[in-house]
Amino acid sequence: MSIENLINKVGIRALHCLDPETSHNATIKMLASGLAPTFGQIENKALEYKLGDLTFKNPVGMAAGFDKNAEAITPLMKLGFGHVEVGTVTPLPQEGNPKPRNFRLSADRAVINRYGFNNDGHDVVYERIRKAGRTPGVLGINVGANKLSEDRVADYVLGVKRFAELADYLTANISSPNTPGLRDLQEKDALAHLLSAIVSARDEQEDRLGRKVPVMLKIAPDVTEEALKEIAEVVMTNKVDGMIVSNTTIARPSTLKDQQQAKEAGGLSGAPLFERATIALAKTRRAVGPDLPLFGVGGVDTPEKAAAKIFAGANQIQLYSGMVYEGQTLVKKINQHLSRLVAARGVSNLQELVGIDNDIWADKTLD
Repeated sequence: MSIENLINKVGIRALHCLDPETSHNATIKMLASGLAPTFGQIENKALEYKLGDLTFKNPVGMAAGFDKNAEAITPLMKLGFGHVEVGTVTPLPQEGNPKPRNFRLSADRAVINRYGFNNDGHDVVYERIRKAGRTPGVLGINVGANKLSEDRVADYVLGVKRFAELADYLTANISSPNTPGLRDLQEKDALAHLLSAIVSARDEQEDRLGRKVPVMLKIAPDVTEEALKEIAEVVMTNKVDGMIVSNTTIARPSTLKDQQQAKEAGGLSGAPLFERATIALAKTRRAVGPDLPLFGVGGVDTPEKAAAKIFAGANQIQLYSGMVYEGQTLVKKINQHLSRLVAARGVSNLQELVGIDNDIWADKTLD
């Protein structure tokens, strides 16, 4: 076993001796302080992806929810991530839901969380990112609405206006299951109103910034196929720049081994989410066509699963829970695997493999 893998394995065991939220906070502090190991970027032009004026050095991103308060952006990129998405950030700081609110289902390689958009708020996070300066990779900023907000659309607009100058891209998160009523924004008319307001707010910043900041929409996997088609139609009509599929699920597969922890309320992530999220991704790709940028998220804990997301229709992938069980070397392993795939398939860029298995996944039932 290499030193790198040994350090990774020991680190996982040590962190799993702590309760999940303490473990998460400790990881952020280690990264922010520079104590965590760094594995560097895989240098391979064949893995690069361009979205507007952005170049993603590789397709592996850190999903929102890990670095909620933008404390460890550059250290995460030094682990090999091509992009890091911070947040979700709300206009006002909020504590989130009562503890405990994060639960490991170790036998299932899964996590349930009901954090509830706990974050430091716009002002603090804005200053933290501003002071950090430019990052070595692509920075996404994920914005949301406060739990007690009287106008949630206005909260998203505030997020766009506040962070447009700092973000390489912005994400509107309407898919967390832990803010009551938030997912109602996925309904067709409500979504059209929201996206129209967000895109208008983004467009207002273009002259000032000299660029049009890409706006992504993050959706839940817990939608019907018909609802997914409606969401895709609204996204295309409002000229949103891309979609992130998907957030955590409120479903509890019957195959879960840890039935006691499975009773906890909140969003389920990790290995059991992979199938559902990948079907939703593939159906989204079928609905929007070949050109709209899609980020595939949910259950990526092996290089093979990362490749499956690409083959199902993702241009980029994101992970979070996979690192809970596989540690920090997972990013490097995925990028090495994808580099080998590109060579083995005889293509010049990974993007040529996007969607090659779309029909296999999109034909499955989204139950």
